[in-house]
Amino acid sequence: MSLALEIADAVDGLAHLWAAASQEASLRLSPHQLRALRILQSEPGLNLTTLAEGMEIGLPTASRLCDRLAAAGLLERVLHPHKRREVQLNLTTRGRQVLDEVAAHRSRALAEVLTAMKPADREALSRGMRALLAAQDAAARHMGGHRF
Repeated sequence: MSLALEIADAVDGLAHLWAAASQEASLRLSPHQLRALRILQSEPGLNLTTLAEGMEIGLPTASRLCDRLAAAGLLERVLHPHKRREVQLNLTTRGRQVLDEVAAHRSRALAEVLTAMKPADREALSRGMRALLAAQDAAARHMGGHRF
């Protein structure tokens, strides 16, 4: 098996672990909902159009997604202080709590897997991950974009 296929298999396994761990939170959210919350956590105050573009989804889909998040008390819409016709999207305290809870579940699940590894293997994985991320960054800079 090629190295790329081995890494792809590992990523699939980690994605499953990540998704399963996120479902242990008190409020179960879809991957799309979690992604929207994480984007808004890192960039508070985005408008709906910018969120839709960042998620690469259509405006109507983003609007329905935000409607559901707002109904669940995770997101609030507020008028932009300087642009009266623009609405900003912000996480509520509950939205931040849910993201923190999901992150804690994911960290514990990943820690369990890492603990099952030999120390030398964990160190090798750490070195390899740093090298992979550095190569991604270099490729992104060369192509004028962000990490893939």
